[in-house]
Amino acid sequence: MDKNVTLVLSGGGARGFAHIGAIEEIERQGYSITSIAGTSMGALVGGVYATGKMNDFKNWVYNLDKQKILKLIDFSFSKQGLIKGDRVLNAMKVFIPDTNIEDLKIKYTATAFDLANNKEVVFNRGSLYDAIRASISIPTVFTPVISGNSLLVDGGVVNNLPISNAIRSENDTLIAVYVNADIPLPENYLNRPVDSNKDVFRAKIISEIKRNLFKTDTGVGRKGYNYFNLINSTIASATNCLANMIIKNNPPDILIEVSKKSCGTFDFFEAEKLGEMGNNAAKDKLDSLMII
Repeated sequence: MDKNVTLVLSGGGARGFAHIGAIEEIERQGYSITSIAGTSMGALVGGVYATGKMNDFKNWVYNLDKQKILKLIDFSFSKQGLIKGDRVLNAMKVFIPDTNIEDLKIKYTATAFDLANNKEVVFNRGSLYDAIRASISIPTVFTPVISGNSLLVDGGVVNNLPISNAIRSENDTLIAVYVNADIPLPENYLNRPVDSNKDVFRAKIISEIKRNLFKTDTGVGRKGYNYFNLINSTIASATNCLANMIIKNNPPDILIEVSKKSCGTFDFFEAEKLGEMGNNAAKDKLDSLMII
């Protein structure tokens, strides 16, 4: 199997941190990543890798203080989304320098969706930062990116595992990392002790989200069900169905899967655990191929 890899990274919210560990294991096993295509968190992690800043980014997200995470959430009073996203992206500009995609050392694409014109948008030129900002704009959560006549949101709406947007080279190996797989958690994660502090922190974030949601929607969500979770669960289910169809109709050479049960979409404080899970998933898959 060719050691030059075209890597496809799915979206998945906080689960996307598993891409960090998967990339590390892919490299450890001697593969050379020459091209990356990503959606949402896959576009973010892939873009950071393409700039050569992965180790710095990893250290930052693995050591984020919980209160600092809260401070990175800049609530929007717009009905287009709960969070502006400017604070976290500005904080990450050290890992995403002002560079053009065409100047990166490896090929790279980021996928977004244009709501105004009902079409998929693939960034393969221009500002890396702008491409990532558009690709991570989860509907109802992050405010969309307005560009000319376009209204850009998370590419997972139409293509959460963008195999079709990968820039291939002759005799490469296409590896896809899918962090929303409908598989059980590995046994060694089932009986881990629960961190009560994380539960308190998660509740605090949810409380803040609800409080800000009600500022723009007076009444819905106070009727006994969680309006915010309902919308996002619906979107997640739709994107996962589409991704499963992509895998079935256009299977990669190697598929590395991380369980969708690994954490919640917004559990960004679980970065280190997710990186470990991505590393283990990649190791198990690649090691199994050597046995065959």
